[in-house]
Amino acid sequence: MVSINWHILSFYCIYITSKKEKKIHGNMSRLWCFLLIITLCVGLNNAGVLEKNSVHFKNSLGPNNILRVDCSSKDDFLGVHDLKPGQTFDFSFNDSILKTKFDCTLAQGQGFIHQASFRAYEGGGFIVHYGKENFWDAREDGIYFTHGKETSKLEYKWS
Repeated sequence: MVSINWHILSFYCIYITSKKEKKIHGNMSRLWCFLLIITLCVGLNNAGVLEKNSVHFKNSLGPNNILRVDCSSKDDFLGVHDLKPGQTFDFSFNDSILKTKFDCTLAQGQGFIHQASFRAYEGGGFIVHYGKENFWDAREDGIYFTHGKETSKLEYKWS
């Protein structure tokens, strides 16, 4: 993955615009720096250089207990996925400059009577994330969550 030090780029833009120049020229320099940063963000994102965010679901339920995963965002319906014990379902995406949200319902048990609905991912807005991972693990006592760097913790109980 390409690593760009945005702080250095920002300080360079501030340095350029802080020189004692005419007011109009200084404002134009700020505008050009802003446009340069936006262009780099969009260009790198579209080029596939920046890592996509991903959400992972794992069925750690008992034998013969199917996990049903049903996720959607404002723009996308990802379908219904039935996972056997040990199976996973993953999806990847880029954050939008607007808020990016994926809401999911997980169900299990005879007739899928035990359920939990929650926001599986929220990001975007002014701060766009790259390479963020959300891991959801369905177990008998509930749904556990981690970003992959720490031990997963119980987030939701089955209803």
